[in-house]
Amino acid sequence: MSKNRKITNPKAKQNLDQLKAKVANTSFPDKAKFEVAKEFGIPLNEKNNGSLLSKDAGKIGGNLGGNMVREMIKMAEEQLMKRKWRVDINTFKKVTNNQLG
Repeated sequence: MSKNRKITNPKAKQNLDQLKAKVANTSFPDKAKFEVAKEFGIPLNEKNNGSLLSKDAGKIGGNLGGNMVREMIKMAEEQLMKRKWRVDINTFKKVTNNQLG
């Protein structure tokens, strides 16, 4: 099955890179996979990883991707709660204004 791995909004790349670094507990997004590999004890180097097992590569990518998705869901939930709070406040103001006026 083919997956579309393109970022739909190119302006979001920097924010996604920052998120990747955050979930990997590093300051540099391009070092994120190395941090995750180190956590799992998987030997990953910057040049040749031809001997890397598929399951190990999946552990690294799956961990990064899964944590990024969890963090994005958390961020979306927080935004929705803020939006709901604003709607609730506005509804309250309308109701109280109608009762007072």
